[in-house]
Amino acid sequence: MDPGSVEKAAAALLDAYATGTPISPLTKDHPDMSVADAYAVQLAQVEAWTAAGARIKGHKVGLTSAAMQRQMGVDQPDFGVLLDTMFLQESAPIDTSRFLQPRIEPEIAFVLGRPLAGPGATTADAVAAVEYVLPALEVIDSRIADWKITLPDTIADNASSGGVVLGTRPVRLDDQDLSLMGCLLRRDGDLIDTGAGGAVLGSPINALVWLANVLGERGVSLEAGHVVLPGSITAAVPVAPGETLTATFAGIGSVTARFGKEEQA
Repeated sequence: MDPGSVEKAAAALLDAYATGTPISPLTKDHPDMSVADAYAVQLAQVEAWTAAGARIKGHKVGLTSAAMQRQMGVDQPDFGVLLDTMFLQESAPIDTSRFLQPRIEPEIAFVLGRPLAGPGATTADAVAAVEYVLPALEVIDSRIADWKITLPDTIADNASSGGVVLGTRPVRLDDQDLSLMGCLLRRDGDLIDTGAGGAVLGSPINALVWLANVLGERGVSLEAGHVVLPGSITAAVPVAPGETLTATFAGIGSVTARFGKEEQA
């Protein structure tokens, strides 16, 4: 894609945020869009957001589990940027209208205590960089109508990012086997899915290593204090106003996302 097409695609996605109206897949108009093109479209939006005052607070890795790859029809992970505006308080009702077509994913969030940079980052480097983990619920969203996305579509759309709710009790990695860590996902108290950390590229740590090395190839490092979401343990589930979703992780506790009810006209 030429620079003009990249800017046009980014503008279309930014307009979808502003109007609340999803757009048709970008790959429909740009069937030759490559992964590199898609990341250029993503970067153009990030630059627009930061120019308007938003701050980068971390990154997310998407499409790391076989369940999510099957659900979305893709065959490799991707990444997106987490902005300060995306972090939602566990205690406060979430305004569902801020999203277009939200879904929820349970994840084990990493909070870094020191920078982590690739290429060449190892598992040992990643473990040493993590200060603690938190239970998390990511709200994924798509500015592409009906979630009809290809890999370039979701990458361009900031890896289908929406928001994130973090638990409030930090847990050190010591004595935690993230690959074996089980998770129960409940909606309004009813169990709707289960999973384990091994669904995320064998271990969430592997997703962190992948991210550090992919970003390193682009001259970007993960910073101390930043949050990294390594990918969902289960398939994503749709959410609606008035629902409460809770993810409980063995060893690190639980996190709850409460979605506010729609106001009656």
